[in-house]
Amino acid sequence: MTTNNAGLSSAPATPRAYKIGMLALGLIIPVAVAVLYYFPNVFRIEGADVSFLPAVNAGLNSLTALMLLLGYYFIRRKDVVKHRAAMGTAFVLGAVFLVSYVVYHSQAETTRFGGEGLIRGIYYFLLLTHIVLAAVTVGLVLFTLYFALTNQFARHRRLARWTFPIWLYVSVTGVIVYFMIAPYYAH
Repeated sequence: MTTNNAGLSSAPATPRAYKIGMLALGLIIPVAVAVLYYFPNVFRIEGADVSFLPAVNAGLNSLTALMLLLGYYFIRRKDVVKHRAAMGTAFVLGAVFLVSYVVYHSQAETTRFGGEGLIRGIYYFLLLTHIVLAAVTVGLVLFTLYFALTNQFARHRRLARWTFPIWLYVSVTGVIVYFMIAPYYAH
């Protein structure tokens, strides 16, 4: 155990502490989203303007996708330092996205897609797969990160082979869904 400049003791996080934190986040995030879905007015603040957040969220998803691709590029070239930086940035962007998403959906009415015909089917297919895989992605990302932080690199690589394409799909479809529904937002 060490003492920092503020005189507080700080022990390095243990694998057990990481695992507990990852499990807690893996449970809290889907529960928070479900509460917002089933009880949409519980946290509503009268007069809050969050109309800009869908565009911010699309930007965050775009940047996350870019960081994921850069992280993949760097690890294929065995540049672990740049891989870690890109993936850490993707994780932070994803966390900021989740906070922004929760804030938006706690304040805004649900927007209905107004397209018809084939485009409607495409939209709902993308939306449904995006939502289902986004829920799965939370756990995948957390445990892929856990294995990296605890130096379990063989397990990290095995799980990352699933996490990367699913997380990339969720990030890209989030942007596509935004552009498809953006004309229907009430301004």
